[in-house]
Amino acid sequence: MTDRATPERVLAEFVAGLEFEDAPSDLVALAERAFVDTVGVTLAGADADAGERAGRFAATQAGAVDGGATLVGRTERATLPAAALANGTAGHALDYDDLSWGMDGHPSVVLVPPVLAASEATDATGADAVTAFVAGFETACYLAEPISPEHYERGWHATATFGTFGATAATCSVLGLDADATHRALGIAASMPSGLKRNFGSMTKPLHAGLAARSGVTAALLARDGFSADATPVSGDDGFFDLYGGGATTMPTPPGEPWRLRTEGIHVKYYPCCYFTHTSVTATAALADEHGIEPADVERVEVTASRGAGDALVNPDPETGLEAKFSMEHCVAAALARDRVGLGAFEPEAVTDPTIAALRERVAFETDDGREYDGHGATVRVVTTAGETHERTQADPPGVHEDPLSTAQLREKYLECATRVLNEAAAERTHDRLAALADEPSLADVVASLAPE
Repeated sequence: MTDRATPERVLAEFVAGLEFEDAPSDLVALAERAFVDTVGVTLAGADADAGERAGRFAATQAGAVDGGATLVGRTERATLPAAALANGTAGHALDYDDLSWGMDGHPSVVLVPPVLAASEATDATGADAVTAFVAGFETACYLAEPISPEHYERGWHATATFGTFGATAATCSVLGLDADATHRALGIAASMPSGLKRNFGSMTKPLHAGLAARSGVTAALLARDGFSADATPVSGDDGFFDLYGGGATTMPTPPGEPWRLRTEGIHVKYYPCCYFTHTSVTATAALADEHGIEPADVERVEVTASRGAGDALVNPDPETGLEAKFSMEHCVAAALARDRVGLGAFEPEAVTDPTIAALRERVAFETDDGREYDGHGATVRVVTTAGETHERTQADPPGVHEDPLSTAQLREKYLECATRVLNEAAAERTHDRLAALADEPSLADVVASLAPE
């Protein structure tokens, strides 16, 4: 395999050569929606425990020569890497950000923060931001293709591992690095991926996204300054594919052939919790509505979902809101007890609510080896105290790539999140600018508007 045919070089040339005009219009629209959704959840997450603590830490890293970068939802500024860390952590703090099975994780929360940070050190436009997002998404999915989902099954948090490469590619794109510098940056990044599923349900889980975003910015800045790396740290012996995935038997198809953002797509969350709960929540809520089931009517609930759900949802009796986001029992109980499983369903008072706690005890969650490991499908069976049984099998939750949330639903979600930090007028303005991001002449100006007045 010649140097120019290695995955590392293929990616470097793709990222460095990608121009806005190369991205089809449907990809531009998908990227703009991703910025809307990710900035919204980041604004809300800046006020959550993990986001607030990461923001405080980042603010101590101020003093960059170039003036630093905006901390979304906060008044302070920080260095570019520290801002990416804080904004990435805040964006994942509520587990309300999007995901894609193309990388078995959450793409936008590791792509948007480095793009926002790097834009304040350049004269980047909104079109540049869209281009960088596409470059980062294709990179993360390209590297995931040969070793997923086995990589996730081995215990790695794919958002943090593949996301580190995506964040690096996105930052290189915004900084305008050539193929040689981008190649070095990806090589540097290959020594940075980390993130254990063992930390799901703690503040360290959202920190994974922040660390990946920070690593991407750091790798790109080092490469811009001439820092060197091995030429094949991903595909070479004892490289990333070998160590993180047990080896790749085939190489991925070239990025953009076809566009993974189109074929794999992005699923936007309708509920602020682990995505493996969403189909069950939807099915439970539908059964409750269709049959008028009240909490007091429930004898037991039986939920069957994929093995991936079983790996991620490890808190049957959660004690905190973060643990509750990774609890099938809590999420299904909340769907029975509340009109909507929204942000409030994971506040401390909801976790300790006697009605929800009692319902959690009646939920039995099992996995089905016959289902695809990371499949969406779930079956929910509710048995009532009157002896009735109601069952629903749900294939997908709301907001999947093939059936996305409407523009109005996405806007409603953004405003729900953004108004936790911004006033209503500012939330409306920032939404409209992000929704037409490709037309913005100055991304830095957009980013500045995300700090509270």
